[in-house]
Amino acid sequence: MSYRKLGRTTSQRKALLRDLATDLIINERIETTEARAKELRSVMEKMITLGKRGDLHARRQAAAFIRKEVANSETGQDALQKLFSDIAPRYQDRQGGYTRILKLGPRRGDGAPMVIIELV
Repeated sequence: MSYRKLGRTTSQRKALLRDLATDLIINERIETTEARAKELRSVMEKMITLGKRGDLHARRQAAAFIRKEVANSETGQDALQKLFSDIAPRYQDRQGGYTRILKLGPRRGDGAPMVIIELV
């Protein structure tokens, strides 16, 4: 088993990654702990690869994972539409490595290592 359990049950872990992936698509940059960011990186690689494929099956696979949240209130665009219309075409010539992790330092309180994960 080559994944981080993040101290959660399977359903809680999947929900956490779905929320983080949706937030990263909407904001293109989020601050979280290092372990969460490293696990989120592999999820986002798969989502952007689905976006690059762009066919109906890829859209349905991504829709099964990405939450239905409004990404742009003025255009009414949701996170899935943003992934397929804005983010994926950006990486058409790139063969992976769509995210960047920047270390910030320990979190005040529990000392957890904090990072910023962003789309390149």
